[in-house]
Amino acid sequence: MLVDTFITGDASLESHIQDYIGSQAILQGIPNPSGNLTDGSGLGEPKFCVNETAFTGSWGRPQRDGPALRATAMIAYARYLLSTGQNSTVTNLVWPIIRNDLSYVAQYWNNTGFDLWEEVNGTSFFTIAAQHRALVEGSTLATSIGQSCSYCDSQAPQLLCLQQNFWTGSYINSNINQANNRTGKDINSILSSIQTFDPNATCDDTTFQPCSARALANHKSVTDSFRSSNYTINSGIATGQAVAVGRYPEDTYYNGNPWYLGTFAAAEQLYDAIYQWNRIGSIAVDSTNQAFFNDIIPNTAQGTYQSSSSTYTAIISAIQTYADGYMSLAQKYTPSNGSLSEQFSKTDGTPLSAVDLTWSYAAFLTAYARRNETVPASWGAASANQLPSSCSGSSVTGTYSSVTATSFPTSSSTTTPSSTTTTSISCTATPTFISITFNELATTTYGENIFITGSITQLNNWSTDPSNRIPLSASQYTSSNNLWSITLILPVGTTFDYKFYRVETDGTIQWESDSNRSFTVITNGCATTTTISTTWR
Repeated sequence: MLVDTFITGDASLESHIQDYIGSQAILQGIPNPSGNLTDGSGLGEPKFCVNETAFTGSWGRPQRDGPALRATAMIAYARYLLSTGQNSTVTNLVWPIIRNDLSYVAQYWNNTGFDLWEEVNGTSFFTIAAQHRALVEGSTLATSIGQSCSYCDSQAPQLLCLQQNFWTGSYINSNINQANNRTGKDINSILSSIQTFDPNATCDDTTFQPCSARALANHKSVTDSFRSSNYTINSGIATGQAVAVGRYPEDTYYNGNPWYLGTFAAAEQLYDAIYQWNRIGSIAVDSTNQAFFNDIIPNTAQGTYQSSSSTYTAIISAIQTYADGYMSLAQKYTPSNGSLSEQFSKTDGTPLSAVDLTWSYAAFLTAYARRNETVPASWGAASANQLPSSCSGSSVTGTYSSVTATSFPTSSSTTTPSSTTTTSISCTATPTFISITFNELATTTYGENIFITGSITQLNNWSTDPSNRIPLSASQYTSSNNLWSITLILPVGTTFDYKFYRVETDGTIQWESDSNRSFTVITNGCATTTTISTTWR
């Protein structure tokens, strides 16, 4: 979520992303109870101490989704670096970490491990789906920097084969190759469709895309499992209307309750599906997903509805309302201060368990982004959905190496302190995006805030709507230096007008005086940052 948010415009996150990558380079080489880097086994270790030493206590290990998810996050950032001409940084620093993780996936994907809830030792749908995606996009990244990932290409189709074994005919059994006396109806599967959502894909059943017939039928099956009398807060809510969603109906942890992330995920899959349908221009109703659509609009007949039809419009509107219902229900049980715990009581909605759970906040932010049609880049699902002629439980011995470079070149960072000597980076292409820091000197009183808007989408097209304002930060504001600042990523070649405005404590908007400011985004060689310093008029 942080990498995607950085790519779509929040440049302040880059230093945190780089810190994360540097720490992972170190952690990959730390021997731990799961193993070490020599044979890759240690990469499946789920937990370390905050001082980057091994955690040796009892835990559900290994967890084989970790390397795949780490690779996917780093691949997204690597693609950004390539778009700004920082090829050597990718090749020398980021790719070696990713390569270790891809090697792990190729070697160990056919071994059991603990699922994302850290409870079941078996074969998890979420893990297999995440691993397949990582190998597909890992191969593409390797090619883009003149490397190869033959084991990605050989093992990805076999992972896709295994994914099909989770489909029961009416829903996804989220955990196989183990005996836990569960139905397998689990938010695991909805989270998987979100993880492997590709905005450029069709409604493909093989990769279980959010708009696919299988994923929609599964959405109904999983969410309906929480309409039981055991969930008092869902009492009386009919099918086709949002309910509070937990992990799985047999859950006993904290007596089994709804999770904020599960309820947000139920909404996010539907927002993803709406995006895909609108891009494709049609909705297909068949025997697999008809029950899902009939919950939303009774008596929906099988067939394909084009975007020009009234039925298509009615379906999209109804599903939007359905998805919004999940968001509203989670909001209903969110405290007034906005804090999101892990769970909320199935009896009265009181927040429970871990407080301020990172995943709860991330789940809200990604669902909100998808509702606004802000989507991640394609990972290549459309060209990676064909099953091989034969399936086998194969594996390839990975290639592992210690990563010695753990810090980024100074000039690849969004900001460079004036006391630091900039390290030059060789680049093979002119950057297509530039990080622009807007520094505005504006004297304010407590409770007043400075915002920016302008003539381009990245600046909200002159909108001052409170729901999507772009605020400047006062983190560097002092009595002698009234500095407000924001860093945005804008495409090279863009010319735009912009202006700052102040929102006073009573909500009144005060604009700068005089005419609009203007700027054209240009670059000089490899430079990927620039600063505009102005004073309030």
